[in-house]
Amino acid sequence: MISSLDRKLLRDLSQMKGQAFAIAVVIAAGVATFVNSRTILQSLELTRATFYERYRFADVFAQLKRAPDSIADRIAAIPGVAQVETRIVELVTLDVPGLEDPAVGQLISLPVTRPPRLNQLYLRRGRQLAIGRDDEVLASEAFLEANDLDVGDSIVAIINGRRKELRVVGVAFSPEFVFQIKPGDMLPDPRHYGILWMEHEALSNAYDMDGAFNDVAVSLSHGASAEDVIFRMDELLEPYGSIGAFARKDQLSHLLLESDIQGLRSAGLIAPTIFLCVAAFLLNVVLTRLTSLQREQIAALKAFGYTNLQIGWHYMKFVLLITIAGGLLGTFGGMWLAHDFTKLFLRVYQYPELVFKVGPNVVAKAVLIAGGAALAGAFGAIALAVRLPPAEAMRPEPPARYRPTILERIGLGRLVPNVARMVLRQLERHPIKTSFSVLAISTSVGIIVVGNFIANSVDKVIATQFYDVQRFDLSLATVEPLSIDAVNELASLPGVYQAEPRRIVSARLRAANRSRRLGIDGVNPDSQLLQLKARTGATVKLPPDGLVLSKKLAEVLGVNVGQTVRVEVLQDKRPVVDVPVIDLIDDIAGLNAYMSIDAVNRLMREGPRINVVMLTIDPLRLTELYRQLKEMPKVSSVTIRQASVDSFKNTAGKNMMHMRAINLTFAIIIALGVVYNGARISLSERSRELATLRVIGFTRREISTILLGEILTVTLVGVPFGLVMGYWFAWILTLFLDQEVFRFPFVLANSTYGLAAVTVLAASIVSAMLVRRKLDDLDLIAVLKSKE
Repeated sequence: MISSLDRKLLRDLSQMKGQAFAIAVVIAAGVATFVNSRTILQSLELTRATFYERYRFADVFAQLKRAPDSIADRIAAIPGVAQVETRIVELVTLDVPGLEDPAVGQLISLPVTRPPRLNQLYLRRGRQLAIGRDDEVLASEAFLEANDLDVGDSIVAIINGRRKELRVVGVAFSPEFVFQIKPGDMLPDPRHYGILWMEHEALSNAYDMDGAFNDVAVSLSHGASAEDVIFRMDELLEPYGSIGAFARKDQLSHLLLESDIQGLRSAGLIAPTIFLCVAAFLLNVVLTRLTSLQREQIAALKAFGYTNLQIGWHYMKFVLLITIAGGLLGTFGGMWLAHDFTKLFLRVYQYPELVFKVGPNVVAKAVLIAGGAALAGAFGAIALAVRLPPAEAMRPEPPARYRPTILERIGLGRLVPNVARMVLRQLERHPIKTSFSVLAISTSVGIIVVGNFIANSVDKVIATQFYDVQRFDLSLATVEPLSIDAVNELASLPGVYQAEPRRIVSARLRAANRSRRLGIDGVNPDSQLLQLKARTGATVKLPPDGLVLSKKLAEVLGVNVGQTVRVEVLQDKRPVVDVPVIDLIDDIAGLNAYMSIDAVNRLMREGPRINVVMLTIDPLRLTELYRQLKEMPKVSSVTIRQASVDSFKNTAGKNMMHMRAINLTFAIIIALGVVYNGARISLSERSRELATLRVIGFTRREISTILLGEILTVTLVGVPFGLVMGYWFAWILTLFLDQEVFRFPFVLANSTYGLAAVTVLAASIVSAMLVRRKLDDLDLIAVLKSKE
C-alpha cells in the first residue's frame, strides 16, 4: 500500500515533471562524466598492467655498440636481476609498396627456438618466424594497417647497406611499443614508422653480430632497486659503448602512456564537480519554491500528527528519486561514453585488446557523490520547511518587499521602460537566486571555452613546433657521425633547396643529486631551419658556448641561468664536463638541451662532425629525391614533417573533435537545465501577477517579454562572466597539463569565445520558448481567486 505522503510525492513529481527531468539530466551529466573518466582510467591501467605482466615487459633497458653474449651472464649475476634478454636492434630505411616516401623500420631480433624471456609478443594473426629463414618478419599491426598491408605482403629494407626483400608472416603486438612513436618524434606516424621482428641469427649475420648483441632488457626481482641495477649495468657495459641503462619509467612508450594516464587522473574530477554543483543549486531553488507553495499543506500535515522527521524525509525522497533517476541515467550514459572512448584510445595505443571494466566501486562512488551533492543542495530548503511552526505556516507567505531598482535610486529610472523596470525589480528581489543562476550560466559558457581551448592549444602546438621551430621539410639521421662534407653531398641531391647540420649526442645531465638522461642537440647558432621558440612565440638566441635548457628541464634539475650542470656524455670518448646554463626556453614538448654544434664537437673532442641533416625541398621533385634516399646506406631514418602533421590530424585530431562534441553537449545540458528551471519557477511565482496584467489589458506578447526578459537578462549577464571564467579555467588546466612529455600553450581563439556565447544563448532561447508556451495556458479565473 502506498502511504498518503508517497501519493503526495508522486503527485508533486507529476506536476513538476519538466523541472524534475531537467535536474535529473544535469545530475546524469555529472555522474556520466565521473563514471566515464574513472572507467577509462581503470580500464587503461588494468589493460596496461595485464599486458605488461602477461607478456613480461622488462624493468630496465640498455643500448650499446656491441658486446659479446657472455656479458649476459655477468648482467644476470647483478644482485636484483631476475631475467636477462639480449638482442640486436637496428633502425633501417624501408621501401613500402604504395608509399612514395621512405619509411623507417625498427628491426628487432627474435629467438625462434624458444620464446623470448622478456618483451614477448602477442600474435594477432599469421604464424611465428621459421628457423633459418632470413626473409621473414613479424610486423606491428598499426604499420600494416596504415599502409594497407597484411600477412603475405612484402617490403624492402636497406639492411647494412644492402636491399633485402622481407615477407610479412605475422602481425604482432609488444608491451614495448604500446605507444608506437619513432625516437625523436613528437607525434606517432604509423604509416612511416613500423616495428619489425626478424629471426635472431638472420639479423646477426646481416650486421656481423654473430655471438654479440647491442640491446639488452632486464627484469628485476621483487623489491630490487632499479637505481642500483642501473648503476652496476652502466659500469659493466660502459666499455662496450653503452649509452646508459634506464628504467621502465623512462622507456619512451611507457613514458608517453603514463603521461596520458596522469592527465586523465588530474583532470577527471573537474567536470563532475561542476555538474553536481549546478544540480545542487537547482534542487535548492526548486525545493525552496515547492515548500513555499506548500506552506499550508505542511501546516496541515503537522496538525494531523506528522513529525518534522516524517515531513523532512518526504521531501528528501523527492530529492532522492530525482537523484536516483539521474544516477541511473548517468551510470549507463557514462558506461556508453567510456566504451566509446576506449575505441578512440585504440586508435593511438597498440593493445591487442582493451580490457573494459566498469568497477562497482566507481558506480557506487558516483551515486554517493551525486546523492550527497543533491542532499546538500536541498538540505537548507527542507530544514526551513520543517522548522516552520504550524500556526505560522497556515498564514500566506508574506509578500515580497518591493522597492525601486538601483537604476531608479540613482535617478535613471525614467530612461528605463516599464517592462524592463519590472524585470529588474524581480531579479533584485531574489539576489541569491539570481546570482547562482548567473553563475550556472557562466559555468556552461566556461565549459565550452575549456573544451575548445585544447583544440586551440593543439593548433598552436602544430603551428609553432612544425612551422615556426622546425622549418625543414625532411630530417635525415645517419648511422654514424659523418664529416661536415656530408651536408654538401646531401645539398646536391635533386630538389634540395637548403641543407643544415645538427649533431645530437646522448648524455646525462646532473645537478647535485638530480639527473636526466637525454640527447644534447647541437645546432648552428644562425640556423634558419631550426629556431628555438618559446610557447609565447619569443625566439631564444643560441650562444656560442654553454647550454640552453628547457624551462621544465631546469625545474627538474633544480638549476637556473648562471649555474652549471655536469654533462656526462654516454658515447664515444664519454667526456665529463661542467657546462654553464646560459639561457632557458619555455618550449612545448620534452626535456631539451641545446648547444651550438661547434660546442658539441668540442665537447666530444672531435672536429666538425654531424649526425642529422635538415633539408628544405622542391615538392615537384619529391619522387626523385625519395628514390635516392631509399638507396642511401648511411641514412638510418628519414622524418617527414608533413607526414607527422597529417598522421596527427587523422588520429588524435579526430579524437579531439569527438571530445569537443561531448563537451558541447554537456554545456548545453547545463544551460537548458538552469534556464528552464529558472523560467518555470519564475512563472509559478509570478502567475498571479502575470494573470493580473493580462486582465488589465497587457497582451500575451507583453507578459512574455516580462518573463522572458528575466531569462535574457540572466543569460546576457552570465555570458561575459562565463567567458572570463573559461579563460581562468583554461589557464588552470595548463597547470595540470604542464608535464615533462608535453606542455600545452595557453591560447584561446576568438572563435572559441564566439562559439561559447552563441551556444549558450541558443540553449537559453530554446528553454525560454518551451516555457513561453505555458503562458498561453494561464487560467486567469483560477489564478485570480483569493486563497483566503
